[in-house]
Order: sequence, then structure tokens, then C-alpha cells
Amino acid sequence: MPLSTANLLSDETSPYLRQHKDNPVHWRAWSTEALAEAQALDRPILLSVGYAACHWCHVMAHESFEDDGVAAVMNRLFVNIKVDREERPDIDQIYMAALNATGEQGGWPLTMFLTPDGKPFWGGTYFPKLPRYGRPGFVQVLESVHRAWRDKRGELARSADALTDHVSARLSGSAASTTIDPAQLATLAAGVQDMIDRQRGGLHGAPKFPNAPFMRVLWQHWLTSGNRDHRDSVLLSLREMLKGGIYDHIGGGLSRYSTDADWLVPHFEKMLYDNAQLLQSLGWAYAATKDELFRVRIEETVGWLLREMRVDGGAFASSLDADSEGEEGLFYTWDRSEIESILGESSTRFLSIYGLAAPDGWEGKPVLHIEADDLTPVISAEFVSARQKLFHARAGRIRPGRDDKVLADWNGLTIAALAGVGRLLDRPDWIAAAAAAYRFVIGSSDDTGRLPHSILDDRRLYPAMSSDYAAMINASIALFEATSEASYIATARDFADKLETWYADQSGYGYYLSASDSADLLMRIRGDVDEAVPSATAQIIEALTRLAVLTGDLDLQSTAWAAAEAASGRAAQLAYGQAGIVYAAALALDPWKLVTVDAPGSRAFACVADATSDPRRVDIRLTAGEETSAPALPGGIVPDIARPGAWLCRGNACLPVITEPAELRSALIQP
Repeated sequence: MPLSTANLLSDETSPYLRQHKDNPVHWRAWSTEALAEAQALDRPILLSVGYAACHWCHVMAHESFEDDGVAAVMNRLFVNIKVDREERPDIDQIYMAALNATGEQGGWPLTMFLTPDGKPFWGGTYFPKLPRYGRPGFVQVLESVHRAWRDKRGELARSADALTDHVSARLSGSAASTTIDPAQLATLAAGVQDMIDRQRGGLHGAPKFPNAPFMRVLWQHWLTSGNRDHRDSVLLSLREMLKGGIYDHIGGGLSRYSTDADWLVPHFEKMLYDNAQLLQSLGWAYAATKDELFRVRIEETVGWLLREMRVDGGAFASSLDADSEGEEGLFYTWDRSEIESILGESSTRFLSIYGLAAPDGWEGKPVLHIEADDLTPVISAEFVSARQKLFHARAGRIRPGRDDKVLADWNGLTIAALAGVGRLLDRPDWIAAAAAAYRFVIGSSDDTGRLPHSILDDRRLYPAMSSDYAAMINASIALFEATSEASYIATARDFADKLETWYADQSGYGYYLSASDSADLLMRIRGDVDEAVPSATAQIIEALTRLAVLTGDLDLQSTAWAAAEAASGRAAQLAYGQAGIVYAAALALDPWKLVTVDAPGSRAFACVADATSDPRRVDIRLTAGEETSAPALPGGIVPDIARPGAWLCRGNACLPVITEPAELRSALIQP
């Protein structure tokens, strides 16, 4: 039966969807009921996909979705469905792949037209209300699609069938498993290195993204091969980002991307996942270099997370908008006169280190960035005081909106990163904050222990994605490494069991992104392609590998290995987006395990381990004489946990017992 002829978004879990609840458009959320309505009315579907921090999504909403005339056309001709891509990455990936397959460049808002049974036949991204930017006006688009549906329906249906088959083959298909080859990592790292901007870091050209999956590949290849050029490309990219306007020098945290090639002017939305991955990368970089800039940026970014992104209960919100008061970046930007007024005479010294960028095409106030090559003053007490004055002045401005929904996978990434840098910098308060977020997420599970994907207040969106379980397994392991609490490993094992029950491909080709009881999808996809974060498949391989190494579970190790081989076979056919799988397969090929045993009251060996962060390694910390079973080591080795020492294993081979912390430090020194 058709749904009510009204906007039905007011009770949704997504703040993004609820931003549209007062539109005159008769929006529906994605559901089996909305699809059934389209079939009952025999109308095509207009699918609009966006997210709360998306600038052009807001522009299209203000221009078209809030306009009574445009809405009347939409309501008369289509069943209109609005999707938050962060809540439903499976839907977003399916229809974005369909758009790309038509030769169009993807982006958000994603605007797709579907047959009543959900098959895509045409689409685009942002459409202006009136013709401009070389694009047709939105009402023109609506009426043209309607005429094509009315007059050429058979042709459109055949096109939709062919496009659906193409997307299914690309996102859901199986390729023969392949032996994991170390050369995959070397080949991809060399390709990424060729794309690096040798002056500014990141990839050549504009816009410039943090590209965490690529940076992880370069870092991993440095660790395995000793190629310092690859390490240096990551360090250069981090330093240049942290000097640029993409980084918030007053409040901490990284914006989504830079619109230019110099990291100067960002799109100002701040995403939780970008900053989680930034913390992880900064932790590795600081452990390797002891560069104080990296330490300071870790502290600033954690400060921002704990101050501005925590929701009631301790978990982390998804994003901050780019806009406030209808203007992008207004909260973050400065006129010279404002800085001079706030800092007084010290502004001259401040502006000798910091610059204000207003490149051609930027219409807002200038963007603060570091111009000086010598960064020593930036971390001095003088400049800390100046930034605090600007921070307090900025606090009186109207803040950008926050998307308060808690996503299990993004929180998993953040928990793992926060626990990791908490160990590195000896910040038990950060580890406690990570544990609080972890309790929030697992406390939101249903009666059977299944995770939700999205949480907002008392609302839960079930079922989770496979990426949620993978990220929470990695979070469990990071918290175990930081605290030695065995309950985290028990929970990680339960999550691995649920992955197998609800997401495994029974033909043995790995895992799907969506659960087997998800009933509202055109197809089940695997989640092989990286976006701003590594793909679901990559996260699963990493999680299962690390859990198998930690527990010594050989069956789980075989499962992880099979998933890596299956994914490697598919990754070989991908034109892009395979960096996460290649990275994770390299971890499966060369995992490290460290067991440290300290005397009661001592942390001598544990401190060495904490200070030498290495993504290949899983750590177990014990105290001599405590009542616990000795952990399993490769080759059947049983460590003597009655006395202090350390056991370091790489793959299936272990070094002889290490009896001195200095000796362990030498063994863990990176190339």
C-alpha cells in the first residue's frame, strides 16, 4: 500500500535525513515499504544520497528541495527517497558505482533515477535549480527523465538491467583466489610514490586529500623493505598537511580535503574517520622520528576529539559541518585586523610565522596556515598562548552544526587510534576515553549481541555492516594491548563469530558488506573498494589476522588467510581502490607478535613496546608471577612468564628470549 503523501523523515535516526524533514518534498527513507510504493504506483524513484557535512548537498537542498515549485514536480513524477550515505554505505556504493559506469564522475549529492524495482538507469550529482555551470536546471532534468520513462520505457528498462548486471559483476563478483605475493605491496607502493608531490606531499594536483590508505601502503612498504623514500613521502605529506589550512591551527583536527594543491584552503567539514586515521599515522610517525610537531598535533587533535566530538555516553559524533551562518569556513577563518585586535603587539610576531591565505576563487575570509619553514616557534609557550587567545575569541562565534549519530565502524577506528596514541604518549586518560566509547558501542547491541551500524539517542539502525565488526575487533585488540584486560579479546572473538554467521560468503570467497538478512538491497556487495578509509574487506582481513596472531588460533588464521587470498584475486582486477586490500594482505603475510613480561611494579619492557609503535605487531603485556596461561607462540614455543623477558616473533619464527629492555629496543628499531 502506498505510504502517506507527506514527508516521512521526522523519525529517522540520521540527523542528515532529519535536516530534510520540513522539505515540501514527500521524502521517504530507503526501505522495503518505499520500494513497494514505487512498484504500486508504477513510478520511477528519485534517489538522493548525501551526508550532513556535505556543502553541495546543502546547496541543492536550499535551491531545490526547499522550493515548493520544484517539490511539486518531484512529488508528481517520482517516489522520492533520501539516503544518508554514512548510514547506508551499501546503498551509496551500489548507486555510485552505477553512476561511474555511465561515464559520469561521482560525488555528493548523488542524484540517481531508478526503476520502481530499484535498478538504476540515469543520474548525476549536484543539479542547480536553474541552468548554470554548464548543467541543466533540476526541473528540466526531472521533466526530461519523466518523458523518457513515459516514451522509452522499454529502452530504459533494458539499460537498467544492463547497468545493474555491470555493477553486480564489479561489486559482488568472485575471482579466483590468488597466492598472496609480496610484490603486490612493492608494485603498489612504487605506483603511489610516482604520484607523490615532492614539494607539498600528498598526490599531485588539486583537490588534495589525506589519502590514508595510500599513506599506509607507503609506510608498510618502508617497514618491510627499508625504502626510506617511501617513509619520507609519508612524513612530508603529514608535515605539509599540518602546516596548511586543512589543519585547524587554533582548535585542532583536520578538514576533509584541500581545494588547492598546497593544502591551503579546505572544504571545512571535519570528519571523524579522517581524524582517527590522522592520529594513527601521527602515532607511527612520532614513534619513528620523535619529531615534536607530530606529538603536538596528536595532543591537539585528541583535545579536539574529546572536547567537540563526544556525545553523551562517551562515543564520538560523525562530523562537523563546513558551514555556519550560511557561509563555508566562517567559524575557522580570520581577517588580519581580528588577529591584531586579539593579540595586540604580539600579533606581529605571530604573523611572522603564520600566514593568511586568500587564493583566487576563495570568497571567504583568509585561512590561517604556517608559512615558516622553521616550526620550532610553533610549539613554544609564546605561540601556545597566542593560539589560546584566538581559541577563546573564536569560541564566541556561531559553531558549525554537528552530526551526532554514532557510527560503529568510525568509532572503532577512533577507539583503536586513541588507545594507540594513549600507549605511545603514556596518556591513561586517553585510553580511558577510548574504553568509554567502546562500552557505548557494544552497549548498543541488540538482545542477541548484534551491533547496530548507527546510533542516535535511543534509536538504533540494524543490522550493522561487516566493517562495523571489523573495526570493533581492531578496537578490541588495541584496548587489550593498552590494558591487558582479557574481556576485550573475548568480545573480539564474539564479533569474529558474528562476521562468519551473518556476512561470510558460503562459497568461500570472503565476506559481504551487508548482512544476510538485509532485505532491502538490489544486491549484496563485498565492500572491496577503498574510499577515504580502507575497504570493509581490508578491515576484515586486518582484524582477523591480528586476532589470530594474538590468540594463536590456527583456524582463525586459516580463515584470515583465505579471505586475503580471495580478496587479492579480486583486487588484481580493480582499476583503483585496492590499496587497503594490498596493505591487509601484506599484514597477513608478515605478522609480528611481541610478548613482554615485566617484574611486579615494573614496566621496563612494556614501556619499550609502547614507545615503538609498529602496525605489523600485536603486543601482549604480562607481569611475572601472575596467574595466567602463557600465550601461544608460533612453533609451539611456550614463553617462561615466571621471570622478566620478551619474545618477538615474525611470521612463524621467534627470536631467542630477550632479557634486557635495551636489547628489545634494538630488536624493534625500524629500518
